Amino acid sequence: MHVKSISHVLTAVWVVLVFCCGSVANAQTVTNVTTAAGLQSAVSAANAAGGNRIILLADGTYTVTSMLNITAPNVTIAGQAGHRASVIIQGDAMSATATVGIVIRADASNFTLHDVTVQRSGYHLVQVVGEDSAQSPVIRDCILRDSYQQMLKVSQDPARPNVTSNNGRVENCVFEYSAGIGPEYYIGGIDAHGSQNWIVRGNTFRNIMSPNTAIAEFAVHFWDLPSANNLVEKNTIVNCDRGVGFGLDGRGNSGGIIRNNMIYHAANVGRFSDSGISLIDSPNSQVYNNTILMLDSFPWAIDYRYGDTTGVLIENNATNLPILARDGATGTVGSNVTNAVASWFVAPASGDLHVASAIPNLVDKGVAIPGLTDDFDGTPRPQGSGYDIGAQEWVGVRPDAPTNLQVK
Repeated sequence: MHVKSISHVLTAVWVVLVFCCGSVANAQTVTNVTTAAGLQSAVSAANAAGGNRIILLADGTYTVTSMLNITAPNVTIAGQAGHRASVIIQGDAMSATATVGIVIRADASNFTLHDVTVQRSGYHLVQVVGEDSAQSPVIRDCILRDSYQQMLKVSQDPARPNVTSNNGRVENCVFEYSAGIGPEYYIGGIDAHGSQNWIVRGNTFRNIMSPNTAIAEFAVHFWDLPSANNLVEKNTIVNCDRGVGFGLDGRGNSGGIIRNNMIYHAANVGRFSDSGISLIDSPNSQVYNNTILMLDSFPWAIDYRYGDTTGVLIENNATNLPILARDGATGTVGSNVTNAVASWFVAPASGDLHVASAIPNLVDKGVAIPGLTDDFDGTPRPQGSGYDIGAQEWVGVRPDAPTNLQVK
């Protein structure tokens, strides 16, 4: 249920969720909250009642003194007015010594968070507890910023690797460090272990950069088997040490799609840089129609690595750097442009890699790929005599910025 449709409902009324098929779900009690103490009490009450609660927050700042631990299913926390910048849930500090290590911990299925900002934590802003099989979380229209470690953590117990969090969605959110750089190297945007069938769509990731001894983790990372079949599309990644990763050395992933993303790294920004997209121990994954402009000193834009990375497809990508096979990886690689230049794009420094004109190298030069039906903005593909290369299908100069670059 979208919060805008219930923003004026009185406390504790019963609302009915109706699915598109016409069936009726369990009723959910709505609780309106105006203080941090009230928020913590509302979470405790939702847990005690067995879930099925919607907790609506009035505009304001909610500084919690302990973790909001969701242990019952079907709980929603949302901004009442639908403006994510106006509702701030925060811990006491972005620090290793912070009292609040995790701001929100989802240890039950069907948790939803929307139209809020979450900030300042000693570990994670939001943790989804995969080792307890917390299924189908939804995080949308949020701002997550200034965590001391990864912003959204999806955890897994190595002793029980097949118990995971699956079918999650993260849409139209901003992940960022407000200082322009992170507090340490052990940071990342979305760090998901073992997860399957997640969708990460239409988000913006900014300034996930290490300030010190080692490179930061990825803006978006799915790894540790049985990680499989996740979709990362239509995201904007700006000045992050690493972009999107499937798998890591010896801790792999299977399948999944990375498409229609815009990834930019400026020159002389941050101490480290690495690949825009990496497939590492990740067989049968697909990387297509991404636009990557990296003006730092790193030598490639996309890489796929190790002998068990087989059957991958890497096509229709527009980059300014090579696409590299490493350590025996194999797959189908073609119809990519690797000589893009900054002048092709509208506003690279802000992450807007829409093309400024009909670039002959890109327009109608791509190939058809099963599942490729639209572009970064949702424009249907193809528009001309063929598919365009890169994240955008050319239909003319766009009069406004794409929605996932805007903060409402």
